[in-house]
Amino acid sequence: MVFRYSLTLVASGLALALAFGAEAAPQKKPKISFADDVLPLLQFRCGSCHTGEGDGLKISGLDLGSYEGLMKGTKHGAIVVPGDVLTSNLMVLLDGKADKSIQMPHGQKKLSTCDRDIIRTWIHEGAKNN
Repeated sequence: MVFRYSLTLVASGLALALAFGAEAAPQKKPKISFADDVLPLLQFRCGSCHTGEGDGLKISGLDLGSYEGLMKGTKHGAIVVPGDVLTSNLMVLLDGKADKSIQMPHGQKKLSTCDRDIIRTWIHEGAKNN
């Protein structure tokens, strides 16, 4: 009798979970857009040094004026590894995990956690030119 009652409770609970679970399925997160989210942020916070005749571009070779420039990286190589936030040196520089002399933005206030998370998510999603 107890076994039958327990089985009925489990079956009822499973039915309820499935019914409510179907309605409460998590929504797929929108993708971060390079053109709409990442590029404006980089141009606003980093563009004065890493575009045109800026010192950052002259010294490092990193041009943040376009997707191609960002993906080309610096004179020393790529700084974005699509899908791999941990080995993307851009995040090392922005998160303050590099030597203080090369942390970015150089001589300015650190990007907010929210701004860094936008870039981090974009890299995690494959660093696409979207």
